[in-house]
Amino acid sequence: MPSFSKDDIPPDWRELLGEYLESDSWKQLKKNVQALLEQNYSSVRPEPQHFFKALSLTPVDQVKVVIIGQDPYHSPGLAQGLAFSIPRSISIHSREFPSSLRNISKALTIEGFGTLTHGDLHDWARQGVLLLNTALSVQLGEAGSHTNLGWKDLVDHLIRALALKKPSLVWLLWGGHAQSKLPLISSESTHCQKALILQSSHPSGLGVYKTKTPFLEPGDKGSCQHFKKTNEWLIKQGLEPIQWVTTTSQNPTQGTQEDLFS
Repeated sequence: MPSFSKDDIPPDWRELLGEYLESDSWKQLKKNVQALLEQNYSSVRPEPQHFFKALSLTPVDQVKVVIIGQDPYHSPGLAQGLAFSIPRSISIHSREFPSSLRNISKALTIEGFGTLTHGDLHDWARQGVLLLNTALSVQLGEAGSHTNLGWKDLVDHLIRALALKKPSLVWLLWGGHAQSKLPLISSESTHCQKALILQSSHPSGLGVYKTKTPFLEPGDKGSCQHFKKTNEWLIKQGLEPIQWVTTTSQNPTQGTQEDLFS
């Protein structure tokens, strides 16, 4: 049976969290998660060894962009420990392929980057895109089931500490849940001025179109331009832009716009 401790968090992120890891809040989270694992760890997603995958793949000193999700996918075979990411083996034409990823792919196509050929975002993480959910576990078949375990305090501390340590990040806040973290990012006016903070509706479902700042425009005639704006910002900072769509031998065929929008 897996155990849960602060040693599961990569050392650089432990250092960033500092005194939080000695707090009552952390101790309660540890107690709650361990109790779930002891009860039935096979029903927890992602698997416990992947709770902190986003932190493992994107070290503190490599973070350039932060995308905030909510909680892991609760359907079998999807959650990887990275916000929005799913296994490469799931076809873009499959019913399992999430609407959020489908709409992300539409936005990338509109912005000129090409179409995602799969939903595995490990490559984004390795380029400095922190794909951070605000709850790091979920019960199979029960969306939002672990939001009250104490993950919120951990992730809030992490977001606040990261924003203070690295004030010139790009923050992509999609939907009300992610946007609720804005005070943690811009609590100091000077930090807010240095960061690029982009907000839109969440990319999932029909809600993608239905706010004053839609992720996609109705009829898929335009996008929020977040991916393009992110790369323009990074270049101005003297940093490498993100290769949002990989065109290597691992992805030999590029999906067509007609396939994606059908």
